[in-house]
This record gives sequence, structure tokens and C-alpha cells, in this order.
Amino acid sequence: MGLKTWFYRGGHPNRLARLLDRATAALYARGVAPNRLVTLEVAGRSSGRIVMLPLVMTVVGGERYLVSMLGGGANWVRNVRAARGEVVLRHGRRERVRLEEVGPERRAPVLKAYLHRAPNARAHLPVGKNAPLAEFERVASGYPVFRVVSKGEAGGAG
Repeated sequence: MGLKTWFYRGGHPNRLARLLDRATAALYARGVAPNRLVTLEVAGRSSGRIVMLPLVMTVVGGERYLVSMLGGGANWVRNVRAARGEVVLRHGRRERVRLEEVGPERRAPVLKAYLHRAPNARAHLPVGKNAPLAEFERVASGYPVFRVVSKGEAGGAG
């Protein structure tokens, strides 16, 4: 088992991974890292407290996407679903957005692009970054993908 999979054994971060995620989220939120690295802020579905998590943003066809490398059971995915997609993304500034879950039939190209942008995710997805699109289609239902919708794009809400 590699170090990257050890951090997230069973699909959930261990104590050290949570500590590193908090530190990384703080850096991404300040805009210190490249702009593809963002901090997601979402209300916890049980506590209601804001949870911050570092994520890698992928752009496909001019649309921004977030991917769960740990699958649908990841806490952030469950929190986003409970919050009906209403979250904040941070990278030097706060942006209130809505995350819309993409159907499995449309996830493959995003997953493939994601593996090129997020090298650490390769340890968690059972497909190589250069695999044909059909391989990504085969596993797509297990990895939630969310399209980032700016509040202006969402019909002026916000």
C-alpha cells in the first residue's frame, strides 16, 4: 500500500491526512497555490459547522468541475448533497457557487482530465491517466463529479 492510499484507507482520511488537509486548505484559500487548487467550504450535514477541504478544480469545455477521488461516500460529497450544492470556493477570494452533480454518463471526460490535473488522485482511481475514455466510462458511476455553477450563471441568485 502506497503512502497516498494509506492516508485515505477505506475511503476516509486518517488523522494525519485530516491535519494535512486543514493546512493545505488554509494555503489554497489564501490563493498561494496555482488557481486549480481551491478550498471548498460547506456546512457539515450533522454539526452545521463549516468544513474546509482542499480540492483540485478541473476545467473541461470551459466548465469548472470538482471530483471526489474517494467516491460517493466521502464526507464532503455527502455534505454537498445535504447542502443542496450551496457552497463557497476560495482561492484568494470567496466565491459562492452551486455544485450540480453530473450524471455518470457525462463523467468520463471530466475524470480523465482530472487525473491529468490531480496526480495524487491516481492512487485512488482504478484507471490510468492515459487509459481510453471507455475505461473511465466503466468506473464513472463510482466517482461523483460536480459542475461549478457561479451564482450569476444560476439565474442571478446570490
